[in-house]
Amino acid sequence: MTTTSVITVPARRRGRGRLRKVESRQALGFITPALAGLTAFTVVPVVLSVVMSLFDWPAWGDREFVGLGNYAELFTSHPDFWPSLRNSAVFTLLFVPLNLVVSLGLALLLGPRLRGRAAFRVLFFIPVVTPMVANVLVWKMLLQPNGLFNGVTTSVFGVELPSFLSHPQWAMVMVVVMSVWQGMGYNMLIFCAALEQLPESVIEAAKLDGAKGITMFLRITLPLLSPAIFFTTVMTMISSMQVFAQPQLLTGGGPGNATMPIVMFIYDQAFTFQDMGLAAAAAWILFAVIIGLTALQFTAQKRWVHYEV
Repeated sequence: MTTTSVITVPARRRGRGRLRKVESRQALGFITPALAGLTAFTVVPVVLSVVMSLFDWPAWGDREFVGLGNYAELFTSHPDFWPSLRNSAVFTLLFVPLNLVVSLGLALLLGPRLRGRAAFRVLFFIPVVTPMVANVLVWKMLLQPNGLFNGVTTSVFGVELPSFLSHPQWAMVMVVVMSVWQGMGYNMLIFCAALEQLPESVIEAAKLDGAKGITMFLRITLPLLSPAIFFTTVMTMISSMQVFAQPQLLTGGGPGNATMPIVMFIYDQAFTFQDMGLAAAAAWILFAVIIGLTALQFTAQKRWVHYEV
């Protein structure tokens, strides 16, 4: 018995070792296409962008190493960098809270007690999946001086609206309003799912203690929704700092550069002025800003996000 066990145990171990090697080779074969795609389309471009940011890198012609010269030019002498970064910050400060308030309000209205709530949710989600170009072109036609909005107010109320898209202040407001309309359905569904997962025991206990109306919402519902609010805040902030299509198609970054965000600045430097090095440096500055804001939110969420009841 002892001899058999001594011989059998090492044999089993060798068999398991061979099986693990076979499984490892099979796993490597399955993930190789994904790794190849990740390397070719993510890792290599990221590394190349770092290299490009350190060079005077025209689209055509000789490249010259300038070190941090591109970053210094952006921070000190480029006339459009700071305005574009400011425009992205203004858009984010307006868009994020407005999007969250509208989305949460819709989610509360489309609660379990509303009949046909599924159909309403689909209707509000349609702009999210509709092509951005189509959404922007429709809004551009509505906001023209001879568009629907101005036509209705002029004929019904006798009031002529300002030229929204050519006014520096109104242009940014219209970009924000259009973006909220286009993207509110995504966060609305997240809030709807979060509302349906609220613990009934806590809600019933609060009602027994006399909580109702606005008190119930502020003291019970809102804290229970804090994880969903935190998630939507972070994701909406990241997407808003990268806004491009809405101002590009709606206003072209104008009037002047009043609605030109940082991503449009990067696009123009790379593909209009053919300065790839300056565009790469601006992109990495944007990356640092987004990482910093995200880290700040993760640090602050410890004070107001409640993950346990």
